[in-house]
Amino acid sequence: FVDLTLCGEPWHMQYSPYLYYNEHCIVFNEVHKPMHVDRSSFEKLFAFVDQFPHYFIGSNADLPIVGGSILSHDHFQGGAYTFPMTVAPLSLSLHSPDDKVSAGILNWPMSTIRLRGGDAGRMIDVAQAVLAAWRQWSDPSLDILHYTDAPHNTITPIARRRGVDYELDLVLRNNITTPEHPLGVFHPHAALHHIKKENIGLIEVMGLAVLPARLKGELAALEQAILSGADIRADETLGKHADWVEELKTRYTFTPENTADILRREVGAVFAQVLEDAGVFKRNEAGRAAFRRFLGTADQEGSL
Repeated sequence: FVDLTLCGEPWHMQYSPYLYYNEHCIVFNEVHKPMHVDRSSFEKLFAFVDQFPHYFIGSNADLPIVGGSILSHDHFQGGAYTFPMTVAPLSLSLHSPDDKVSAGILNWPMSTIRLRGGDAGRMIDVAQAVLAAWRQWSDPSLDILHYTDAPHNTITPIARRRGVDYELDLVLRNNITTPEHPLGVFHPHAALHHIKKENIGLIEVMGLAVLPARLKGELAALEQAILSGADIRADETLGKHADWVEELKTRYTFTPENTADILRREVGAVFAQVLEDAGVFKRNEAGRAAFRRFLGTADQEGSL
């Protein structure tokens, strides 16, 4: 690994053996302590992109369910890769308290505030104000409670350079569970578990699906079962996909030439719905209104 200094502390960087994307790296604290997203996290993200302006860097959320990483050791992930989120445009520009930071809501399935500006200190002030507001914000009508028996609200932050400017995405997360959604309200819902059941971590937040290895064999077998007219519902392994396939048959005519491509494309559509499920403010009028109410709270902190 490569020795680093971030904000005066000893950190290290190593390239990941998982190769999820180009130059996928892990940046980890020399001191063994749990992950925690706070002001010092933002400061270290900015310190990293100052040293590596061609890399993005981000942190998984610091609560169970809404993070894809081990939470027992403080670390970030980075690399040289352009994710779909990276190039997503704003859906709404927001008020900013001064000309040092611009802000907006990202046109993205997960509820994301994008900050941009050339003053790192001011960017960090705004990010900290958003985090503080979100930690305390609830909307029971949308199943968003910031605390029950434990804290539920946190943020997945992602930093990058845009020339002389910094860009910081703040993805709002909540890990509450209910009897209807025991794995998480803002988690892939049960109807999607035949494709994706696992937690949605940093990489997937940005739009790159990390899918279970079982799908490689299952999709190949599913292709053959569709083409042969086999009883998919009766198959011990493939039965979980039966409802999905029945719905696909209402939209497609499967042939030997197109079946593999259809299944691959529709897996992508399922993953897009996974991200919608993980979004705390849904992209409908109720969700947009609630997002505006939260932003009003954040604005009282002098952030937006």
